[in-house]
Amino acid sequence: MSGSGSGSSSSTHPGGTGSFAWSRTGRAVAAAKLMLGWVALLWLIEAVDYATGHALDSYGITAREADGLSGIPLAPFLHFGFDHVGSNTVPLLVLGFVTALSGIGRFLAVCAAIIVADGFAVWLISPPHSITAGASGLIFGLFGYLLVRGFVERSPLGVAVAVVIAAVWGTTFLAGALPTDSVVSWQAHLFGLLAGAAVALAARPRPEVAAL
Repeated sequence: MSGSGSGSSSSTHPGGTGSFAWSRTGRAVAAAKLMLGWVALLWLIEAVDYATGHALDSYGITAREADGLSGIPLAPFLHFGFDHVGSNTVPLLVLGFVTALSGIGRFLAVCAAIIVADGFAVWLISPPHSITAGASGLIFGLFGYLLVRGFVERSPLGVAVAVVIAAVWGTTFLAGALPTDSVVSWQAHLFGLLAGAAVALAARPRPEVAAL
């Protein structure tokens, strides 16, 4: 479900502008559906966790234990209570939606890279035997990705997005990436932020080299 669309023709919309508008609208609808479904899934999982006496919490990333590596793909979907899910809902919706506007496939690839890189760093750096769960590492990664992407792609719109999200959330994200709260996994926040920025740099367009 890429949302790129091809249902409109230039004969119906002179100059192809209607097709372009449909494509942009299709991407926006697809991105919105994906993120609403994603967030709904997080709330559903937490409801199951609550109903089972928080039996799912142990499936997070257990630091420096071999079995804990299996928690890397699961941790972003698990939370320690409804307040935890609630605090992640709005930033995940907004940052996920904006990122997914570039295409669902690209968005999922970015998320996968952030989750793996951040999860492994959390497993390696967090205090021994501690359990880390929550979508905040991915959220910090999306923030870092959007912050860097516009500049490396030299996109005026991307730069504007970076400026806006920095103005809205910059202070909060900076504080969250510092080791100031023993209850919060600053490791997940910091390495998520770095992973997102690294993904944006790795995915930057390569300059074309003309053959001589």
